Amino acid sequence: MEFAGRARLAGAIRLIHPFPSLLDGLVVAGIAIVATGEWPTAVRLGISMTALQASIGSLNDLVDAPSDAGRKPGKPIPADLVSLPAARAIVVGAAGLGIASAVPSGLALVALAAVVLGIGYGYDLLAKGTAWSWLPFAVGIPILPLYGWLGAAGTVPGWFTALLPMAVLAGTALAIANASADVERDLATGIGSIATHLGLERAWWADLGLVLAALALAVGWLATAGHLQGAAGSLVALGTPLVGIGLALSRGSAAGIRERGWQVQAIGIAVIGTGWVWAAAGA
Repeated sequence: MEFAGRARLAGAIRLIHPFPSLLDGLVVAGIAIVATGEWPTAVRLGISMTALQASIGSLNDLVDAPSDAGRKPGKPIPADLVSLPAARAIVVGAAGLGIASAVPSGLALVALAAVVLGIGYGYDLLAKGTAWSWLPFAVGIPILPLYGWLGAAGTVPGWFTALLPMAVLAGTALAIANASADVERDLATGIGSIATHLGLERAWWADLGLVLAALALAVGWLATAGHLQGAAGSLVALGTPLVGIGLALSRGSAAGIRERGWQVQAIGIAVIGTGWVWAAAGA
């Protein structure tokens, strides 16, 4: 019984897609720290974003449950580690926690939390399995720094307009890298994605081109503005080789290696983005 309980807990954790959910929460918390230096607020906002992403990730598995049955027996729902009613409860409960945690920051952030859910649910219900699966990533990634700053400071500085195109490029690159990790599984189940449409080779080159464009914009803007120095600039320098390692792994022949690749790439982009905001803010 104790082993079964641990297995079900592990299944529930896997259901919420812990890696992207926690990474997004950490990015939001980091941006909030840069904005005001208030740790309690940063923790609350990090929890809010993590919960919103957990709801989105859980709905993703819930929607996929019929097609996963017999094809992906290791997933929490097909493995009978999480029941359908429990998965629905997690979707609703995590969304409620995410929105409730946004309330102290005001109506604007609550509205933005609803937008985050709308984008994520749109991916789960509509965009996933199509050549447009990259679009929610491209739109959603720029929201992360906005969520952290707006939630902590209540306003958005003008230099955020410079961050937008970089974040869109980076978000699209991550969408392609993520889809590339699942190409074999998607083809086996008849699910489409940007990677299945492009093929692994062209998908990798598209990923590389988008990352290089985002980095050129990020470094170029900071250098022109005279902010590419100090600890903030060091974060940008630290994240760049991480992205390079992720790109190298993303070209691997094995799906597991490509999955590690998109994860390392995501960490690198998160580090660069946080460092960019820190440098742009003049911290």
